[in-house]
Amino acid sequence: MRLSTLAAASLASLSFSFALSYACAQEAPSPTGPPPKSDAPAEAPADIGPLQTLKIGTNLVNVYFSARDKSGFITDLKKSDCVLTEGAERGPKEPQVIKNFTQEKTLPLTIGILLDTSGSQQNVLPLEQTSGVEFLKDVLKSKDEAFLISFDINVDLLADYTSSPRELQRAMEKARINTGVSSGGVTGNSRVGGTHLYDAVFLAAHDKLRPEAGRKVIVMLTDGGEQGSEETLKTATEAAQKANAIVYVILIADRGFYSGMSLGYSGDREMQQLTHDTGGRVINVGNNGKKLEEAFDQIQDELRTQYLLSYTPKNLDFNGKFRAISLDCGKGLQIQTRKGYYAIPEGDSGDR
Repeated sequence: MRLSTLAAASLASLSFSFALSYACAQEAPSPTGPPPKSDAPAEAPADIGPLQTLKIGTNLVNVYFSARDKSGFITDLKKSDCVLTEGAERGPKEPQVIKNFTQEKTLPLTIGILLDTSGSQQNVLPLEQTSGVEFLKDVLKSKDEAFLISFDINVDLLADYTSSPRELQRAMEKARINTGVSSGGVTGNSRVGGTHLYDAVFLAAHDKLRPEAGRKVIVMLTDGGEQGSEETLKTATEAAQKANAIVYVILIADRGFYSGMSLGYSGDREMQQLTHDTGGRVINVGNNGKKLEEAFDQIQDELRTQYLLSYTPKNLDFNGKFRAISLDCGKGLQIQTRKGYYAIPEGDSGDR
């Protein structure tokens, strides 16, 4: 799988950058600039023994979370209110020292909108388009960016990174239901039939979000039906965790479609697992337009009341394995955060 729609643009950008660098290197020195380098051999440096590579890094793990009680979101937590532990997925957890603790009301957001355009969404796609456009108009600030991916038998990048709600609206309105025509799409998968939901999550997380810094969110509008992906629930979840991306699923389903086709509806359980493990949640709206608008409002509220804590793990063996984390801020609060991270060696792409 690959993001084929971006490959040509990336290659062109790389070629331009190389050409520009080469041209600059060939420019004659300025008459008023410093004299050119001497051709005389440099003086040999003193022997200081074997050279060592200086490695500078913080090894910080970033944890975004929201906290709520029965009355709503809590916005006055302090570092001393919270205890974070880390350890193997199954095993004892060791308390960690929280270094940084802030409430991230204005930290820029990077949002991936994933739109289900398979046949089962025929009657609810207009609702998704209208509410999705309004959400992006409300949530996107000047420093935020979003992209739009549709998925059915194909996974297609409809809009690349932009901070323009108008551009995203045009892309959203162009989305069409695909009941069985494969163009290869983003995945390059030519198999007929299916809804490549896990492929869409994997590509959004791995190819688009993982290289980015800061807060990263996937908002997926789907009935949760999956068929034909090369990826699995496990690999899609891992990709989101490695990108430190929070996944929200707005479960919008035309149950009449399934009953009319004599099909059993499923997908709820897998979507619950995906969102639980990445720090998001499922919001079930059926096919109710008002509930869909409220779901987007809830996500926006959560994103604007998040906290960010950072810590350097006591276990500095970054072996690529998964480490579970647990966060408790007392007072009977419900904490919404990711369930762990992959201890990826420093220098590997991605955000812990």
